[in-house]
Amino acid sequence: MELHLKDKVAVVTGASKGIGLAVVEKLAREGVKVVAGSRTSTPELDALAAGHDVTFVPVDLSTTEGAEALIQQAVERHQRLDIPVNNVGAAEPRESFLKVDDAAWQRIFDLTFFSAVRTSRAALPHLIAAGDAAIVNISSINARLPFPMVVDYSAAKAALTNLNKSLSEEFAPQGVRVNAIAPGPVRTPFWTAPGGFADATAEAAGTTAQEALDVVVPQSMGITSGRISEAHEVADLTLFLASPVAANITGTETLIDGGQTKTL
Repeated sequence: MELHLKDKVAVVTGASKGIGLAVVEKLAREGVKVVAGSRTSTPELDALAAGHDVTFVPVDLSTTEGAEALIQQAVERHQRLDIPVNNVGAAEPRESFLKVDDAAWQRIFDLTFFSAVRTSRAALPHLIAAGDAAIVNISSINARLPFPMVVDYSAAKAALTNLNKSLSEEFAPQGVRVNAIAPGPVRTPFWTAPGGFADATAEAAGTTAQEALDVVVPQSMGITSGRISEAHEVADLTLFLASPVAANITGTETLIDGGQTKTL
């Protein structure tokens, strides 16, 4: 399918690894000019920048200044902006709601929710000027299936899903579509990093992190397909929603969870 994305300009937050990196790669291979925002780069992102029109911008997206600087540099470099992908987020395994203090709540909300608020606010004047623009917000099934182990992250993603709908209502008449993707578990460093959720699940189940991802998580979470998602699958959906092929799709929240969510 031709997505008609060539020469569009995109900004991707949390772009150095996981879903963000997969989105950068897919966009770049479609001929999109990508500005990739993250605190630090990675060898994989550097390799994409060496072979495609990908620009890495080191920014702290938990701050207003970082979000605004990312958008400003994208527009200064390419004189337009068509597609922001609000992907950056963070979560830590929690023992209990009672163990999460105000500073932890603020840290998770700043990176997972307010980064999208600030990036979208800085981007929207340029998106309106471009016309036929699209914001894609990477939310989570935890927005609607909150889980005690990620109580603060779940609340931040619920706020992001709500924001997604509000922005779609206001800005669709001005030529800006806004859609969200709600992944279930995805094989990314979010799960696989040392001390992350795969390790926590493995410890509780008395198994290895690999076995936890391949067997324990799909079974315990009721994932009908029998496996967790891959980052490139989320990226494919992101490109579709960002593209003119999805020209009359706005205000949606699309699941990619292998059937984990059972309600309509």
